[in-house]
Amino acid sequence: MTKTLWKMDQTHSEIQFKAKHMIVSTVTGAFHQFEAQVETEGDDFEGAKINFSADTASISTGQEARDNHLKSDDFFNAEKYPKLIFESTNFKKISGQEYQLKGNLTVREVKKAVEFEVEFGGKIKDPYGNTRVGFSLTGKINRKDYNLKWNALLESGNAVVSDEIKIFANLEFTKVVN
Repeated sequence: MTKTLWKMDQTHSEIQFKAKHMIVSTVTGAFHQFEAQVETEGDDFEGAKINFSADTASISTGQEARDNHLKSDDFFNAEKYPKLIFESTNFKKISGQEYQLKGNLTVREVKKAVEFEVEFGGKIKDPYGNTRVGFSLTGKINRKDYNLKWNALLESGNAVVSDEIKIFANLEFTKVVN
């Protein structure tokens, strides 16, 4: 079967994360520099090979001081570990438009197996004749699994930053024509 390469459309894609702050509110952040590609057998996404990376220095929460802290050694150490990397191990259709994505996420040279729920948004021909597809992804990780261990405790004993980080991505891909 013919292999098909799908290139991410950076302009129409985003990756965000959410963390609880002081257990009462949620802070949202994003990576602004990232890339992804998908390789399929023909146009069928079952079993697709998916690779993703993000530049840790591109992290943004809308607050410069917090962003600088996240780039420091307390969290990502963007200077020493400039990329976080995801490589799929399995992409399977569950039902309808629902898929399950399994793979390995590497942050600060720590590689751990992760799992995401994925919704296929559909396939269309754009006005320029290109074939486009879209996916929405959700999942969560424990940041301490990746040595993102900084924290402080409140008087109540609760952490300032939650260990659980929720991940959301909306990704659009264009079929590469050989």
